[in-house]
Order: sequence, then structure tokens, then C-alpha cells
Amino acid sequence: MSFRIPKTLAEALRKASSPQPGNTATDIVIRGLVHELGDVQGMEPCIAVQLQMLEEKFEQLSKNIQEQPPASTDSRMEEKLEVLTDRVARIEGVLSALQSGGLGTSNNYRRKNSGNPYNQAGRPPQIQPLDEQTLALRLNVNIPTLKEKLETLNKQEFEEWSKNRDRSNYMWRFNEKDKLYHPVK
Repeated sequence: MSFRIPKTLAEALRKASSPQPGNTATDIVIRGLVHELGDVQGMEPCIAVQLQMLEEKFEQLSKNIQEQPPASTDSRMEEKLEVLTDRVARIEGVLSALQSGGLGTSNNYRRKNSGNPYNQAGRPPQIQPLDEQTLALRLNVNIPTLKEKLETLNKQEFEEWSKNRDRSNYMWRFNEKDKLYHPVK
């Protein structure tokens, strides 16, 4: 089955796509179709779509907790939020490891049943450096805002700003050499 789309839409699709796993033109079209059609029997979402759905659920849960009146937020709720934040960070680490290992969005990949979902050493992998588009998504800002903050804030202020925006409280530092944003330990 093939489809014709307007030239301007095809050009926008080419610009939005990249060789990174989960961001090819085909992946973008599939995500759009899944968004429009909902769940389709026999179609398992790729890892990138699964991560996006998890992030949306987590953000909605976090928003619901923050909207609660101050009297109803007790230490138990805060502990639950911390546990959820930790889980999201672990998921991000696993997905980064999968993508950097060339496994990308393959639905056929099955981890050996070692009982350890992270790695053989028992520690979640470190968060990988991100390009500006990915970091902007992670910080829930647009690319011009990210660039503006990088240019107007000093290094320490930018790191603090990024930490306040990051859902896992990571600070990010721009590296001129590789043009990527690195998590600060």
C-alpha cells in the first residue's frame, strides 16, 4: 500500500526525521497513525512509542499529585512520587542502553532471562548525552527556548535551570566539541 502526501508535508517529515532509532520518517508516520487510530490488534508499539506513552502517563500522574491541595500531600505521596521518578530514570537508562547498542526500536529484541533487567553489574546504565532536540523534549521546552537559556545564562545557572526542568533532576552541560548536552554527575 502506498500513499501520496503533499510536498510541503513530505518536506516537513524529512526535516523532522533523523537517522536515530525511533525518529525515522517511517517511525514518525507510524506514531501519527497509532495516535489517530489508537491500538491496532497485532501492532505492538516500538520502544520509542512505549517510552513516550510512559512519559505521558508519568507527567499526568505528577501533574495530578502537584494539583492536590497542600493538606492532602503527605510524606507517603512524596515517597510514591520519588519511587515513580526513580523508575522513569531506570527506564530511560535501559532505553538509552538499547538504543546505543544498535538495538533501536526493534520489537523482536528479547533480553536473555538473567533476572537482571539492567545489566550484568546490577547498576542501571548511565544517561547518555543528548542532542538539543531530545533535551528540549526532555525538559519540556522548545528548541529556541533551550538555545536562549544556553546563551543568556552562565554555565552554573544553565545547569541549575536544566535541573529544575528535568523530571529526574539531572543537570545538563553543553559540550562545544561534540555539540551534545551531557548529564552532570
